[in-house]
Amino acid sequence: MPKITDRAYFDGALKRIVRLGLQSLWVELEGILSGFELLVAERRDANCSAEIRSILDERFRGTKGWFPGRQVDWTKCQDLNRAKVGIGVEIQFSGEDDLLLLDIAHLRDELVAGRIDVGVILVPSEQLAPFLADRVARFTDAMMAIERAGVQDLPLIVISLGHDGPGHALKKCKVRRPSARLSDYGGQPLSSTMVL
Repeated sequence: MPKITDRAYFDGALKRIVRLGLQSLWVELEGILSGFELLVAERRDANCSAEIRSILDERFRGTKGWFPGRQVDWTKCQDLNRAKVGIGVEIQFSGEDDLLLLDIAHLRDELVAGRIDVGVILVPSEQLAPFLADRVARFTDAMMAIERAGVQDLPLIVISLGHDGPGHALKKCKVRRPSARLSDYGGQPLSSTMVL
């Protein structure tokens, strides 16, 4: 099963999960992210990250109560007395690392509007990312993007997902190669990408 390899909690997000009774929803989310086999060819650029994204989307779609959000990828709410409380998830597996700022803006908007209570950003682990053909964000990129956006005061959680081990290459896709990762420029925006 894939493993959640890194976690970072901002602005009391974990305490908020407990206080609002979202523990069962959090356990369900962890099950969606880790309840399947993820084997990849352990060679640089050998696997299509969009294929992993497709698997994750299918797992959310197949779990009762998770819906595509207005701005975020997936949301689920539950009743707390007469109020609705919920989690929103942005999956950053098939986009470039500079799109993290857009994901953060989407989560911020949903949090401020009161449609979700905790926002989650999911990225590949530092170990998995080099094996993906797309230039995807990693845990360190997500942490840098949150700092750059100045949203450490929002209830956000960054988690990275690692693979089980070696296997066959996941379906190949077009390779997108930006000139650099977000971290290469100290958090400055990247130039446009080229499709090879």
